Amino acid sequence: MDGSEAPTTTAQARPSHNPLPFREDCWSEEATYTLIEAWGDRYIELNRGNLRQKHWQEVADAVNARHGAIKKNRRTDVQCKNRIDTLKKKYKIEKARILASDGTLTSSWPFYYRLDALIGSTVPAKKPSPPLALPLPYRKTPPSLPHASPVPVAVRSAKEKRPSPAVDDSFFRRNYSAVAAAAAAAENDADSESSRSSTESRRRDGEADGFRQLAQAITRFGEIYERVEGAKQRQMIELEKQRMQFAKDLEFQRMQLFMDTQVQLEKIKRAKRAAAADGNL
Repeated sequence: MDGSEAPTTTAQARPSHNPLPFREDCWSEEATYTLIEAWGDRYIELNRGNLRQKHWQEVADAVNARHGAIKKNRRTDVQCKNRIDTLKKKYKIEKARILASDGTLTSSWPFYYRLDALIGSTVPAKKPSPPLALPLPYRKTPPSLPHASPVPVAVRSAKEKRPSPAVDDSFFRRNYSAVAAAAAAAENDADSESSRSSTESRRRDGEADGFRQLAQAITRFGEIYERVEGAKQRQMIELEKQRMQFAKDLEFQRMQLFMDTQVQLEKIKRAKRAAAADGNL
């Protein structure tokens, strides 16, 4: 009997020594605290502005310096940014839940109060108005008087169909949390859309500046090319004038030489004729 129970006890106790499966992307509470502190310091330094990529890399380095001894625990800048975004969404839902309770509830989430000190002033403190159909169960029906007039059947049946206040309170809280979560998600989507719009606007402005500079460069190149071509044409005209003048002078000298030669030949002929005439005499 004792021998059969011993293996069962050992088998039951063995799972407690096996660690649960570890996800490489999960964050421990200590690492999350370090992440919030590293991000919060730079968030305050930037006057509660958005961190750039170099700042996120500094945050990741700070987290890895304390918790990155094991390679699988090391975090990248993208993982740190995604973790902060997740914490912000969780904080907004938690804050909406506390505001909906009119101060009767407190948060047991360990990171709530640190995030509230960092981004509490940037989250609207006004409670979102609940749907109009939900507060109806909170209307208390005045007790009926002994000699009051009979209540109409339709009104009485409607009152009987209303659920009890305790059930309505739970229903309201669940729906209100869902509405608050949806509102937080919509706000985050709106922030992302605004960020994308501003990025797209800056990109278009950069492209417009690039095209403007390219057009100015082309205009300057055209002006320089026009001046060079004008100087080249003027130089060619001047060279053509000089060539024509040189050809004219050369032709004039050739004609002068030809005429001088003809005059000399004519003189020689006359001298020969004169000598021949004298010989005949």
